[in-house]
Amino acid sequence: MTNDLIAKAAMDRRLAEIITPVIEDMGFELVRVRLMGGKTHTLQIMAERPEGGIEVDDCAKISTAVSAVLDVEDPIVDQYMLEVSSPGIDRPLTRLKDFETYEGYEAKLETTELIDGQRRFKGVLAGVEDDEVLINIDQNGEEVTVGLNFDWLSDAKLVLTDELIKEMLKARKAAGTLNEDEFDEIETESGSQED
Repeated sequence: MTNDLIAKAAMDRRLAEIITPVIEDMGFELVRVRLMGGKTHTLQIMAERPEGGIEVDDCAKISTAVSAVLDVEDPIVDQYMLEVSSPGIDRPLTRLKDFETYEGYEAKLETTELIDGQRRFKGVLAGVEDDEVLINIDQNGEEVTVGLNFDWLSDAKLVLTDELIKEMLKARKAAGTLNEDEFDEIETESGSQED
C-alpha cells in the first residue's frame, strides 16, 4: 500500500505499484510519483538510493527500465513524457524515515484536515514518535512542539535554507560525488543559470 505522500491520485498509486518493484530491484527507493497534466502529460518519478543520493546515469537506467515495464502494462492512455530525477535539495518528505533523517531542518507540512484550526505548519522537524511527525513551530513568539499523525499529511517538503544547501554539499563532497572543479565548469558553461 503506497501512502498519499508518495502517490496522491489513484492513477499515481497504480503507477507506484508498477514502478516500485522495478526501482527496488535496481537498488533504489521510490520517493514520489506524479502524473501531471498539460499539453503532454509528464510522469515525474523521484528516486534515490536507500542511503540517499542518485546519479544522472542512475536516472537514465531507471528511465529505461520503467519505460519498458510501462510499455507492457500500458496504464497511461495519453502520450506522456517520463522524467526521472533526484528528490533535490528542498526535497519532498514522503516516508516516515525522511522525517527522522532530516530532523533539525526547516520544513513545511500540510494536513488533509484542520488541526487546531490550521492545515499548514512551518517549523523545524523534531523527529518521529511512533507514527507521529514532530515539528517545532512558533506560536505567538513561543516554540511549541506539535505532533502530526503521518497519515494526516497531504504534503511535506524541506525549506531551502543556506544551512540545508551547505549540509547537502558537504555530504556530497564527503561521499565523493561532488567534484568542485566540475561543479565550477558546469556553472560557467551554463552562464550560472538556475534550474
